[in-house]
Amino acid sequence: MITHIQGRLIEKNPTDVVIDCNGVGYFINISLHTFSHIPTSENVKLFTHLQVREDAHVLYGFSSIVEREIFKLLISVSGVGASIARTMLSSLNPEQVKEAIASNDIATIQSVKGIGSKTAQRVVLDLKDKILKVYGLDDVSNVSSNTNKIEALSALETLGFVRKQAERVCDKIYAQDPNASVETIIKLALKNL
Repeated sequence: MITHIQGRLIEKNPTDVVIDCNGVGYFINISLHTFSHIPTSENVKLFTHLQVREDAHVLYGFSSIVEREIFKLLISVSGVGASIARTMLSSLNPEQVKEAIASNDIATIQSVKGIGSKTAQRVVLDLKDKILKVYGLDDVSNVSSNTNKIEALSALETLGFVRKQAERVCDKIYAQDPNASVETIIKLALKNL
């Protein structure tokens, strides 16, 4: 119903903003990602999603159309409400959410406060095809499905390395040599961690 709001920024908090649009102040819930992208100038434009409930009409604002579309996809999943979707977009940026879903990275999704393993699996199961189709991310899932890289990553985690750091290093190694063996990936990763 309300696709965007443009007006004068009256109030800016990490979880919400108030935008004056021709004398009407709109209270809009936002994610931390959007908060970091809102300019300090007076004139602001946010893409919005209006959620109508029995007890309230709640307006959510986003700095980009992509973030709004990710939000809509997330709330379409059973067990993921608007507050959990907003928390996910506060913990991860829209690109990280897309990549986590496209690459079956349940651990990243589960790292968001309020999301358990079953909900994380449901998010991936329900949204993976939509994310791949809409954003053309087939290559992300192919890169992550490499068994040698996955085995090497698992071994590095067992050795006590932080998953995100180890994953970054393994991705670089895999990009340089997609046919590298598990042992080669682990040896090169150990030199770079």
